[in-house]
Amino acid sequence: MATRVPDAFLDLFHKKSFAHLATLMPDGGPQVTPVWCDFDGTHVLINSAKGRQKDKNLRREPRVALSIQDPENPYRYLEVRGRVVSITEDGASAHIDRLAKRYMGVDKYPLAKPGEVRVIYKILPEATSTMG
Repeated sequence: MATRVPDAFLDLFHKKSFAHLATLMPDGGPQVTPVWCDFDGTHVLINSAKGRQKDKNLRREPRVALSIQDPENPYRYLEVRGRVVSITEDGASAHIDRLAKRYMGVDKYPLAKPGEVRVIYKILPEATSTMG
């Protein structure tokens, strides 16, 4: 069942707030990666490259948890637990460029590797918790 992200924490998606995304490895162990994140009003959006460990994990097991920390107050954060409901390459290159503008102040994502295929993962929040 979907849950709303609390309005008082939506500002985290407009700042340079890093999220720590937890996925599950094939053996069931956790894997955590710092990621840029976005919000479309319903889903938390994560962008990565096809073939990375988190990509493999998310394609196999859609359950995730992530915490987004306020860069201005490290004691304020939003935790989201949910599942990936969509994985798409459509619009992913433009999306990573928009994230690069927010996080790095550049118009084009500068860290792309030759042949890299960008992917957007839409995470539907099923539970949230907050601090601060």
